[in-house]
Amino acid sequence: MSMTLSLRVLARLLDYPAAELRSRLPGMRDALRAERAVSDARLAELDQLMDALAGADALDVQAAYVQLFDRGRATSLHLFEHVHGDSRDRGPAMIDLAQTYDQAGLHLAPDELPDYLPAVLEFVSTQPPREARAFLAEMTHIFNALFSALRERQSAYASVLGALLELAGEKAQPVKVAPEEPFDASWAEPPAFDGCSAKGQATPGQPQPVRIVRKDNSARGTPA
Repeated sequence: MSMTLSLRVLARLLDYPAAELRSRLPGMRDALRAERAVSDARLAELDQLMDALAGADALDVQAAYVQLFDRGRATSLHLFEHVHGDSRDRGPAMIDLAQTYDQAGLHLAPDELPDYLPAVLEFVSTQPPREARAFLAEMTHIFNALFSALRERQSAYASVLGALLELAGEKAQPVKVAPEEPFDASWAEPPAFDGCSAKGQATPGQPQPVRIVRKDNSARGTPA
């Protein structure tokens, strides 16, 4: 079964809701129904998302999108955020994925990273059905994590991840989402010398032991 059109529509639905995207919603809705790669129940949920995008004030829709996808790691649309976090493996993985796109004739915008989910889906849409489904299947653990985080936030965007799981031949399985600090706070620089004052010392004025510990990524809500 072909899923090319459905993947492209789902990719666009996860993109920033600019005026041009919102103007194309009727055609996107028709494409999903024509291909029928997604179940009727999921199509009804996607209809609700598209109705919300079309009916709300443009600035409100865009602000909500930024707050949802750009202000938290658990809902990040950059897939390697969930896989590699801040590790050194992230750079080589980006290069490998970008080379895969180049070989397929897919060229990214100058400011677009290769692990951005809409870009990934655009690439998958160029593959034959069997290969496309296999590619999606490799990402289902990330899709489930995103689905769960979006459901927890009562976001209609969860329906897009549910549809992707269906196309991968999987059922959406909500997983536990670990609490996380706000994205901006996690990148904030600590105050200089903040840990060197006498506040909280057992014996102020005396040498204090120092322990250096590895930061636990699980505290950020990054799935293993």
